[in-house]
Amino acid sequence: MPYPYAIYDVFTQTPLAGNPLAVVFDAQGLSDEAMQAITCEFNLSETVFVLPPETAGHSARIRIFTPGYELPFAGHPTVGAAVALAERMRPGANLALVLEENIGPVSCNVQANGLDAAFARFSLPRLSECMPTPLDVQGLAVALGLPSVQLGFDGHQIGIWSAGVPFLMVPVSSLDAVTSIQFDPGLWAQVAPQVQGRTVSAYVYCAGGVSANAHFHARAFIPAMGVTEDPATGSAVAAMTGALHAAQGWTDGTHALLIEQGFAMGRPSQIHVELTIEQAHLRSASIGGFAVRIANGSLAL
Repeated sequence: MPYPYAIYDVFTQTPLAGNPLAVVFDAQGLSDEAMQAITCEFNLSETVFVLPPETAGHSARIRIFTPGYELPFAGHPTVGAAVALAERMRPGANLALVLEENIGPVSCNVQANGLDAAFARFSLPRLSECMPTPLDVQGLAVALGLPSVQLGFDGHQIGIWSAGVPFLMVPVSSLDAVTSIQFDPGLWAQVAPQVQGRTVSAYVYCAGGVSANAHFHARAFIPAMGVTEDPATGSAVAAMTGALHAAQGWTDGTHALLIEQGFAMGRPSQIHVELTIEQAHLRSASIGGFAVRIANGSLAL
């Protein structure tokens, strides 16, 4: 039976940049094992499988797989799937969608913009929370190939945060430090804590960036998912919102940020973030980005 699919580059307007994503449509009938095998066949960081919605009024049920296992939620698959569904349902139109993910319903808005790349923004289904965990800071620094004195800056401290998928936030002192990382996955597996039964992934960031308009520059190392380095990681940025609010102490209102990632891999990505602060608390957050389709095909299964 044929299963149509499309490949999108996400968090970019430029083909062959950003984070690639496979979206498999009409996936009802595929078993969990088949979805995992197809994900490994595509050999991308994530693959989305689109199913009919389970709740009336919702747009679709989606399941998100990495080469290692299924995720409850992820950012670039949400953006890419929203754009893919909008282009399939009403090409060229702006649409509001609700995607059913394992974490729960995720509200998305897609803007066609009249361009090859559409822009999608989704509200975080769960706000970021700190997960206090003992850390071997010296060992983690060695696994990253950095002196421990380079970890942390201006109130930003190393710690584990999660908005559905946990990440170890590792703020570092400079762009040069981020660029010079020599990640050792074997050593990381020895020194990084286990969270929810898996070795926690690293999201390393600094203030500023390569682009003049970037607020933060980041790299993601996710060996437990079968992805040594990821070019754009929306679930990590979702977790990062809590760490940023804790460190920055923003005033009440909406704060727009641009996070850049993927430059070390030759796949520059831009992740747009908005945080709403009320009475010094993080009340809501959203993540957005462009996605551009680069391929269509059909799985002959």
